Amino acid sequence: MFMNRKVVIIGDGAVGSTLTYTLAIGDAVNDIVIVDLNKNKAEGDVLDIEHGMSFVTPKRIKAGTYEDAKDAHIIIITAGVAQKEGETRIDLLNRNIRVFDSIIASLKPNLNEHAIIMVVTNPCDILAYYTYKKLGIESSRVIGSGTVLDTSRLKSFISDDTGIDPRNIHTFVVGEHGDSEVALFSSTSIAGLPLIDFCEKCGKCPYKGLRKFSLLLEKVKNAAYEIIDKKGATFYAVALAVTKIVESIVNDTHSILTVSTYIDDGELGEVYLSLPCEVGSAGVLRVLHTPMNDEEKEALKKSASTLKEKIRLIDGL
Repeated sequence: MFMNRKVVIIGDGAVGSTLTYTLAIGDAVNDIVIVDLNKNKAEGDVLDIEHGMSFVTPKRIKAGTYEDAKDAHIIIITAGVAQKEGETRIDLLNRNIRVFDSIIASLKPNLNEHAIIMVVTNPCDILAYYTYKKLGIESSRVIGSGTVLDTSRLKSFISDDTGIDPRNIHTFVVGEHGDSEVALFSSTSIAGLPLIDFCEKCGKCPYKGLRKFSLLLEKVKNAAYEIIDKKGATFYAVALAVTKIVESIVNDTHSILTVSTYIDDGELGEVYLSLPCEVGSAGVLRVLHTPMNDEEKEALKKSASTLKEKIRLIDGL
């Protein structure tokens, strides 16, 4: 396997450049390469970050080409057209599929046999599926950033209501990274106490029980749209979520993260969507089937159906 901790980031837009910075100030990787059509922009970001290397753990960083992927542990695709105000993630599909055709064609001859491909560009579930099919490699090595950020957003909102440290709130958002995603409130807990029981004793929330839970899920679904409306794009929390996935891979921590992965079973069909996954140096090591109530199971099936409708569109391309 890898003696290095090399990451290649394809796309130096708001998400790609923020991710480069986040990885540069951390300790998880030692070699970062930015690949972008705008070479001057990539070189400028490299210089900007390099000038602060005396303040962080030393690492190599450069603007490079697809050939730099030959010995990379992780290739992260953030390139694509930006989501516009009022535009859903699915609306991005037709515009971004053309971008991915070019990326995959350039990446394929430079891919090593152990590299993990992470798709961050939205709609990430569908583009991860498309990348997996086009590259023809093991599905465990092609993952989408999925609902890792959505899960963090849910923890943040529950923390706002309860006053509990979000790191001590245990929950998952699964399914599509988008409007049909599902929050697994039936298995959400704080200090081992089911959330619904905690809420009955907390006394801080204006609403109780299932009504409150549905409002929390709507906040998660609308979070990106609110940020885009206020500042034009989301990138800080996205970069932090992707950094967490990178750390789990390069450190082989076997963390449980809701990344988007390939599913092919009788209930959900053939699709890429997010479920709790054990993530390590080889990518997705296994999918964990967290208990769900009947309502959550049905919602997950509907989410899978939503994604499969879009997958049928790209299968015809």
